[in-house]
Amino acid sequence: MKLSVIIITKNEADNIQACLDSVSFADQRIIVDSGSTDGTVAIARAAGATVIETDWPGFGPQKNRALDAASGEWVLSLDADERVTPELAAEIRHVIAAPDGADAYEISRLSWYCGRFIRHAGWRPDYVLRLFRRGTARFSDHIVHERVLADATPRKLGALLLHYSFSDFSQVLGKVDHYSSLSAKQAYASGKRATVLTALLHGWWAFMRTYFLRLGMLDGQHGLALAISNAEGSYYRYVKIWHLEQQEKAKNT
Repeated sequence: MKLSVIIITKNEADNIQACLDSVSFADQRIIVDSGSTDGTVAIARAAGATVIETDWPGFGPQKNRALDAASGEWVLSLDADERVTPELAAEIRHVIAAPDGADAYEISRLSWYCGRFIRHAGWRPDYVLRLFRRGTARFSDHIVHERVLADATPRKLGALLLHYSFSDFSQVLGKVDHYSSLSAKQAYASGKRATVLTALLHGWWAFMRTYFLRLGMLDGQHGLALAISNAEGSYYRYVKIWHLEQQEKAKNT
């Protein structure tokens, strides 16, 4: 059985080589790039990946473009900041060589936050559906927070997928701003509305849930920092929804 790995990128020169190296066992590695200016495309091509350069329609639609380019019987979807461990590579090779009746698999992901892997705070266990038989799943069309829509109930693999999500706090701030903007636009378009007060309450609840209910405190100072950044992300998402409504009202007056 052949395996296609699909990855979407923009300015991932710091990540893409290690990501591609971790899936060197795959029969096909596809990169769909949306305007990188940092050498991502050149690195990917030099590593032997197939690169498709295109515009940016949002996360879900872009991943479906990558999926449409895949030719393997099985597809593994990765982000550029993820790494397949040798144990996971062996497990993937095993299940696609000797299928056990499942058409989709969830993988346990361990994520890095500014200096350490986080094992609580809602980040563990973190099962993500990434491996599936081509033709049995698609990505949702959400511009952010897309998900795999599989025809059948997935099974779980045991080995870890490593996720180097945040290398430093500048990256945290940049992602909080970027993803809260995308999420706010998507939520506003679907009819969600907010006030500054609801933004504050959502931020407070995100902190409490991360640090106390999901035991982020057990991750020490990193858990505290993560709870604060989660609170910021939630607050900015809702305050941006409120701001979008103010902008629309101003246009109509």
